[in-house]
Amino acid sequence: MQTQPPFVFTLFGATGDLSMRKILPALFVAHREAKLHPDGRIICVSKQAFTRDDYLDWVSQNAAQFVKGTTPVDPDDPVWTSFLARIDYLALDLIEPTGYLRLAEMLLDCKVGLVFYLATSPLLFERICANLASSTINLAQARVVLEKPLGHDLLSSHAINDAVARVFSEDQIYRIDHYLGKESVQNLMALRFANSLFEPLWRRESIAHVQLTIAEQLGVEGRGEFYDGTGALRDMVQNHLLQLLCMVAMEPPISFDANAVRDEKVRVLRSLKPFTAEDLELRAVRGQYVSGAVNGQSVPGYLQEPGIGAKSQTETFVALHAEINNWRWAGVPFFLRTGKRLAQRTAEIIITFKPIPHAILPMPFGPSGAMSNRLVIRLQPDESIQLHCLAKQPGDGMIVQPVALDLAFDQAFDQRRAEAYERLLLDAIRGNLSLFVRRDEQEAAWKWVEPLLHHWQTNASPVKPYMAGSWGPTASFAMMARAGAQWPEDR
Repeated sequence: MQTQPPFVFTLFGATGDLSMRKILPALFVAHREAKLHPDGRIICVSKQAFTRDDYLDWVSQNAAQFVKGTTPVDPDDPVWTSFLARIDYLALDLIEPTGYLRLAEMLLDCKVGLVFYLATSPLLFERICANLASSTINLAQARVVLEKPLGHDLLSSHAINDAVARVFSEDQIYRIDHYLGKESVQNLMALRFANSLFEPLWRRESIAHVQLTIAEQLGVEGRGEFYDGTGALRDMVQNHLLQLLCMVAMEPPISFDANAVRDEKVRVLRSLKPFTAEDLELRAVRGQYVSGAVNGQSVPGYLQEPGIGAKSQTETFVALHAEINNWRWAGVPFFLRTGKRLAQRTAEIIITFKPIPHAILPMPFGPSGAMSNRLVIRLQPDESIQLHCLAKQPGDGMIVQPVALDLAFDQAFDQRRAEAYERLLLDAIRGNLSLFVRRDEQEAAWKWVEPLLHHWQTNASPVKPYMAGSWGPTASFAMMARAGAQWPEDR
């Protein structure tokens, strides 16, 4: 276990949904497992006119229920009580500079690490940072954690980054992407760079294609107005899916130092083949769900959701055929897919290897030919790694059938697996940038998706409908068929 330094963690937006569902529960679990320094303090900042006792009651009512564990948290539990003892509350108008003098008083003579977590709208980032700078708080060694979305295109992303950079240097800025904190994503790094078995195969000579899927069963869940101005490409592809692609495709870094890892990720993003006019029609699919059934329950279509315009063309589904123009991956398709109201909630990476060059045994066949080896890295709902290979079926003759070698983390290791936010918050407190996104990474991702955004905003062809509870529009399956591949549910 790594030693944690003393700290003061200031949480802006401390009454918001993200703070209640993710941030405070993650900090409590770290506290419960003695991963936080005994002198660590948490200052929760919001505009709500709460007293400290009011706020602690609010946290017990709204955050305790989201703590992961076998039993619910009891608000009278001494461990929960000792966690609440770490928390101070400050009612503050985030826009008004004078209020930050009270925050400065709370941090007066503070000589421990300062972490400012901005769990607010990105529209407030510039104002919060400017107000921190105009206060008497010593920001020389402070860190600021930024939640997505950082802008809605490259220009707005530049504006937010420039505003934050006027106060904090790049090595003080922690742009969070919670997928990078998942245990299975960490294991992808270990799988690649701690084993000699896979590296000789991790290239175009052995890999036929790679699939990355993040599928949700939920709809917009009351966030219709926000989502309708965002869409699946901005919400999931530009950040989560492209970060996962980088983890799969990056070259081995010279070390696990933060900049060494992020240098390699940037090289992948800059190597992504730009979309041509033909690609935009054949290698990119956008869809929007209509009414259907999820888990046997009828659900409305996207246009019937609260806050959605009657003629909205916002995509709730995206599937892309991407390619990476470098020696390792030239010619290997990378298929990216995400959507709402799909048949299952899942996130996984599937690496399909090329078939053997000559079969001397009778081979089982799927719809697209002889079955190939596959490495399946499941990120959610359960985290696991499976290697699908062929083995002899018991009995007479040499009949081979597919089997899976399964590494289920909850069975292989006794230790509890840290949740993504728990790991990332601890890294922010430690000052470890390895799992956070650097500015040039973010901007390289925006540069790649912007032609798609522009095309979809100016193209007259409508989004393709798909029934809620399905696996998306049929055009997505046609895109795969043109490349000689299939989504896993189509096998």
